Amino acid sequence: MPAVTVDNILALPRIQTPDPSVSVDRPVISVTTAPTGYEGEGFPVRRAFAGVDIRALDPFIHMDQMGEVEYAPGEPKGTPWHPHRGFETVTYMIDGQMAHQDSHGGGGLITNGDTQWMTAGSGLLHIETPPEHLVVSGGLFHGVQLWVNLPRADKFLEPAYQDIRADNVALLSSADGGALIRVIAGDVDGHAGPGSTHTPITLVHASISPGASVTLPWNRDFNALVFSLGGNGSVGPNQQPLREGQLAVFGQGDTLTVAADSNQDARHKNLEVFILGGQPIREPVAMYGPFVMNTKQELMDAFDDFQAGKLGTIPAVHAGVSGSTPDA
Repeated sequence: MPAVTVDNILALPRIQTPDPSVSVDRPVISVTTAPTGYEGEGFPVRRAFAGVDIRALDPFIHMDQMGEVEYAPGEPKGTPWHPHRGFETVTYMIDGQMAHQDSHGGGGLITNGDTQWMTAGSGLLHIETPPEHLVVSGGLFHGVQLWVNLPRADKFLEPAYQDIRADNVALLSSADGGALIRVIAGDVDGHAGPGSTHTPITLVHASISPGASVTLPWNRDFNALVFSLGGNGSVGPNQQPLREGQLAVFGQGDTLTVAADSNQDARHKNLEVFILGGQPIREPVAMYGPFVMNTKQELMDAFDDFQAGKLGTIPAVHAGVSGSTPDA
């Protein structure tokens, strides 16, 4: 799991250990196991938020762990052209490569540790595909795609794109050097990630060494979620077990704690977790397929606008690729 690594973790800025006498470690409300499925043209995913009340997820809408899968030559798959409106997609590539393009001129190639941040806003068309050389060779593919809701006032923003390279991510160490903390967006202990967000959020990928633990200061006004991308450990003050492919939802407090089991499985050197939280929007959510709005009528309007071509057109070089069917 390359993402971003360092030769000497002790040379990084260290997160200060919160004082337990003046802070409350967030309790664990629930732990759920993500079901598996297929996305786009058939790449495997874990549906991280399945079965969790949307009020506990707010401002997040949807999250897939893409892979982890070792493709044989000819097997890598992507998505067809599809529309989006009313939210932001954040694609974090841990292993492998993925090419993106949208009808608004955004896009690029993301690879180990890169993030593609797309603000769909008023609407656009989008495609995600493995590059041709990866299709030919096969290889490891692993990443996360997260959907971040936009408040009503921002749902019709002009579409925008951020290309966040791995070397721009803020790298931190836990107090004892047992965990590598990658801050993609938001702030952890005064250290800000590069992602620019319309909805206040914090996104972190942490690698926790066997037997180590980390306690992060966490904004009291944010919710808090931890998903195990790989490896096993525990979460919260009561050390609730967390296994690969499980999501922990936390209650209120100032900090959150994640610990790695002393013995990990053969596939994972460390406990790898995606930690996220944000300011709840607390507005009605109407969601269907690739659209996230506030009302059913706004969803119907989005479908009508898509069918009328108002969300953009497929660039001429891709005109032979079907984009008539909305896809997640």
